[in-house]
Amino acid sequence: MTEIRFYHLERSTLERALATMLERVLERGQRALVLLGSPERAEALNAHLWTYRPDSFLPHGTPADGFPEEQPILLAAEETAPAAPGPNKADVLFLADGARAADVTLYKMCVELFDGADDAAVRAARERWRAYKAAGHALTYWRQSDKGWQKEAEG
Repeated sequence: MTEIRFYHLERSTLERALATMLERVLERGQRALVLLGSPERAEALNAHLWTYRPDSFLPHGTPADGFPEEQPILLAAEETAPAAPGPNKADVLFLADGARAADVTLYKMCVELFDGADDAAVRAARERWRAYKAAGHALTYWRQSDKGWQKEAEG
């Protein structure tokens, strides 16, 4: 089964947390598909990743940039043909802003990021946790603290 990690964002923005996580994906020699709630959100994150840190470079793009199959990190609002693991053959799937994937089992890992200040997002994350657990996935829940990410639960 797919390893699924839930990250409860409380102290940083999605943009900041995701950039760090994407750096780690690339360090491990993996590829990522990031599904977001809208094309506008994907384009905003695309722009952010070019400038988020002056001493860093994250090779990434959106389907609108062309050649999605060549992007180590692909930012999109939906999965597109060919079917998952996405046109860039991603190892890791990131879901944010309520985005959903057709089949998370096609990825080695799925990372669910949700805003702790948004009650609807927290409720939706709990529902997805229950569904993933019922499907037999290995789950971990991480919460931000003043000391960084703390693992709070496994399922």
